[in-house]
Amino acid sequence: MGDTLAPHLIALDVDGTIVGYDGSLSESVRRVLDRLAEEGHHLVISTGRALPGALEVVHALGIERGFVVCSNGSVVVRLDPELPLGWEMHHVVSFDPRDALEKMREALPTALFLVEDPDLHRWASAEFPAGELAESDTLDIVDFDELLTKRATRIVMREVNGTAEEFAAAVDRLGLHEVSYSVGWSNWLDIAPEGISKASGLALVATELGVDHEHTVGAGDGLNDLEMIEWVAHAIVMGQAKDELKALATVVTGRIEDDGLATALVDHFDLDRTLLGAAGSTDTRP
Repeated sequence: MGDTLAPHLIALDVDGTIVGYDGSLSESVRRVLDRLAEEGHHLVISTGRALPGALEVVHALGIERGFVVCSNGSVVVRLDPELPLGWEMHHVVSFDPRDALEKMREALPTALFLVEDPDLHRWASAEFPAGELAESDTLDIVDFDELLTKRATRIVMREVNGTAEEFAAAVDRLGLHEVSYSVGWSNWLDIAPEGISKASGLALVATELGVDHEHTVGAGDGLNDLEMIEWVAHAIVMGQAKDELKALATVVTGRIEDDGLATALVDHFDLDRTLLGAAGSTDTRP
C-alpha cells in the first residue's frame, strides 16, 4: 500500500493494545507507530483512561499534534506543542450521575465508585487497588453521597470481591438506559453519557482532520472498544480479546505479548517487516 496512501486516522486503544497490562511498551510497536506517523497518518489514542493516563502514552510515543479521545469518548483533547500545556480541551460531554450511581450501589453495595468531573478531576468513594488508576494523586476520597452531587464525564464501578459472572449478573440487573456502559476485564464497569463512546469521539476527530471514513483504522481488545471496532473501516482486534469483540473484526491479530498490533499494522499498511524485530521485546513503562 505504501507511501501513496491518503492520510489515515489510526485509532488506538491503550491497555492491552499499545501497552501490556503491566504498562510495558514493545519496541516493535513503537517503531511501527513511528513509521506510520512519519508517513503522514494520524495516530489517535482512544482510551478509557482519563487524560493524565492517556498523556503518558502520548508522550511515550512522541505524539505532539492531533487529538486524543479519552474517558471512553466523553473527553476529546487537541494536541499542539505551541499551547501552554501542549494540549487543550476540544470537546467534553457530562451528565448527572445520581440515578446511575444509586442503582449501582443498590446492586453492588460493596463496590468502589469513581466520578470524573468536567474539569477532569476524579472523586472516589474509597481507594482503588494499587496500580489500577494512573496519576492517583488527582483522586479525592469523599463520601458516596458527595459523588451524587457531581457532574460526570464518566463513572467507574469496581467490585474487588466476587466472580466475573456475579459481577456481570449484577450489571444486567441495573437497568441502565440513560447512559452508555461497558464491562471491563476485572469486575470493572465504565459509565458514559448516553450515546457517548470511543466511536462518537473518533467521528468528531475524523471530521476535524478531514479524514474520510474509508480511511479509518482502529485497534482494541476490550468491550469498551465495541463501538470503535464497529465504526472504523478496518478493525483490528487483539488475540486475547473476547469472542464478542473478535466477531466484529476485519482482522484478529496476535496477542499483546506477541506484538499483535505491530504485526497487523505492518500487514495492512504494507510496511517493511524488519520493523517488527523480535516479538515480545519490551522496554520499561511509557
